Amino acid sequence: MLYVDIPTAAEFKALNEARADACVSIYLRTTPLAQSPDATRIELGNLIRQAREQLQGSGFDKRRLALLTEHLDDLLDDDEFWRLQASSLAILATPDSVRTFRLPNNLSSMAIVSDRFHLKPLLRSITFPHSAFVLAISENAVRLVGVYADLPPTTIKVPGFPKHAADAVGKGSLNDRSPSGRVHGLEGQNVRFRQYARQVDAALRPVLTGRDTPLILAGVGRVPSIFRSVNSYPGLVDQTIEASPDHMTEAQLAEAARPILDGAYQQELSRLRALYEARASEGRATSDLSDAARAATGGAIEVLLVNIDTVVPGAVDETGAVTFSDKDAPAGYGVADEIAARALASGARVLGVREPDLPAGGELAAILRYPV
Repeated sequence: MLYVDIPTAAEFKALNEARADACVSIYLRTTPLAQSPDATRIELGNLIRQAREQLQGSGFDKRRLALLTEHLDDLLDDDEFWRLQASSLAILATPDSVRTFRLPNNLSSMAIVSDRFHLKPLLRSITFPHSAFVLAISENAVRLVGVYADLPPTTIKVPGFPKHAADAVGKGSLNDRSPSGRVHGLEGQNVRFRQYARQVDAALRPVLTGRDTPLILAGVGRVPSIFRSVNSYPGLVDQTIEASPDHMTEAQLAEAARPILDGAYQQELSRLRALYEARASEGRATSDLSDAARAATGGAIEVLLVNIDTVVPGAVDETGAVTFSDKDAPAGYGVADEIAARALASGARVLGVREPDLPAGGELAAILRYPV
């Protein structure tokens, strides 16, 4: 089992705004196997040493460095902490505090020192948090199952859900073939199923409003397709779990949902790549760091994809002008990180991806609201 704690949007915003005389950001691969943490702890020790040497080389205050090192060494020696891990670990430390996040994504190992935290790798988990809702619907029953990266799947109580299709239309059965206007036979069943589907959709609205969590249908036959025709939730995924959900456990539904989540993520990336190409021909897209920095400063970025595996040290001033550094140092920070922060502040959608997912490779791809 993966033990995961992904930062919320509010936590990410607070981390993004944090400033200190030394902010150490460490990312490393971990394992959920409790009996195999030794190699990871050795790697963390090496990354802590890299950060410490970088601060020593910059003349950082020795007492503050001792406090920072104590935080990190305490974490390194905490056997209980290492017993429960996921696929990657983020450690964000200052001389005054330390935060950790266990993440489901496989991230590249790195240690970054600056006056702010390096947060691009965290965007990967926020972009694709491995969570979804599964709507298991049939003529006989309907239920909503939450699928999570860090918890077992669970059935969510939805006020207003009908027990089944016949209950939704106040009948004992939908197999009544006696004529009653057009509501009889196969056509009559379809009318009843649409009534059922509309009740389910109406009951879901208060639960799903304001969310962007994917919704995956599970079912076979006419009912899932009829629900899809009346659905009002924009996060409904195109692919369906093609199996009768009546006798599927929550765990089985979650297992069937995960490859669909992966496919939906790739489909969304393909859509954004196509949008980038279309906007590029209009002068409304860029992969240049300097152009993207100016666009982010002016609030012109609509969607930003950033490479989570690289760091380009430097600084961005209040006008959006970029100054690149030859090497990372506490006086500098990741340029793409700052671009992402400014884009987020202006309401842009920001996604953490890997280089092959970027339309032009490199560090980022910015889709703009207007030419700059």
